[in-house]
Amino acid sequence: MTAFARADRPLEGYGLVWEIKAVNHRYLEISPRLPDALRSLENAVRERCRKALARGKVEITLRYQQDASDADLELNEPLVKQLSEISRRVGDLVQHPGQVNPMEILRHPGVLSTRELDVDLLQRESLTLLDEALQALIDTRSREGEQLGKLIEERLDGIITQVEIVKTAVPRIKEAQRERLRSRIQDVIDSPDPDRLEQELVLLAQKMDVDEELDRLLTHVTEVRRILKKGGHIGRRLDFLMQELNREANTLGSKSVDSETTAAAVELKVLIEQMREQIQNIE
Repeated sequence: MTAFARADRPLEGYGLVWEIKAVNHRYLEISPRLPDALRSLENAVRERCRKALARGKVEITLRYQQDASDADLELNEPLVKQLSEISRRVGDLVQHPGQVNPMEILRHPGVLSTRELDVDLLQRESLTLLDEALQALIDTRSREGEQLGKLIEERLDGIITQVEIVKTAVPRIKEAQRERLRSRIQDVIDSPDPDRLEQELVLLAQKMDVDEELDRLLTHVTEVRRILKKGGHIGRRLDFLMQELNREANTLGSKSVDSETTAAAVELKVLIEQMREQIQNIE
């Protein structure tokens, strides 16, 4: 499912920020974006993501920058003296003496520098903060997963309703088809062979028999609910069950000889497709 998480913290005058964006994807695809100074963390970042997540296209970004209000600047006094002396000498050479501009000296590379941050400390704190960001992402997904579970349960109730409709209609449909077959045979043959008629009726009943399909539909519904209750990384298992449910709905539709069962088969396929779309959001 689509989710976003952010975690930040100050660190010795710097600000660390992790941002994680996850979108639907059949497999786990991790795309880390790290500052050059922390590029060596990429393998550790990928490993932590693999342990925490099972599916999704994950974009994960780390930023760190110094807090200007807490900057610890150091002045390179020897360089300042050297630049000041050179500036004075240049003025004498061109016979244009003048005062040295302090701001010009400050702009020279190396005159001002910031205290270097402990890289080992930065790496440790970055990974600790990453764990917090991943947990925030998991919590967000969990909340959304609860809502998805409710939507799927509603569709499962719809499937049970359609199965009951078909079960109730089947005896009536079978009897109507038997009478229709008898009538057609008698229209063609004045005195049909009772045994041959019975054979045809048996074949018709076999072609119309959907008890197994209905039972399997209910079995799959029970299994989906069991897996939803179990939790964990269940997306692929649910995706497989959607395929099985769809297979039974297709078979039911192919055996249909009545508009009522055909309508039920179509409604089943709609409900299953709606669930399948939601399940793409579940790990």
